[in-house]
Amino acid sequence: MGDLLSDDEIEAGLPDNWTREGDEIVRTYEFDEYLRGVNFAQMVGEIAESQFHHPEIVIRYKEVEVRLTSHEEGGITDDDLEMAELIESERNAE
Repeated sequence: MGDLLSDDEIEAGLPDNWTREGDEIVRTYEFDEYLRGVNFAQMVGEIAESQFHHPEIVIRYKEVEVRLTSHEEGGITDDDLEMAELIESERNAE
């Protein structure tokens, strides 16, 4: 795991549509259909497994919320920002 990032580093590195909530970065994705969200959550899970960095994923009716933090470090690291970027690039590729 990496070192904790400063507030400025987090703000500068956050992908569009991601926000910071305490020691986590968060984004809620919206979908037209429930199963599209479920499929997206599975894709996020596959990315997480390949990166050995596992987010909290909450599936709702037409939304999927993704929360990232580096538990071992106690906050936000480069690993979280990189994971958010990977999720964004996969989402945009759909």
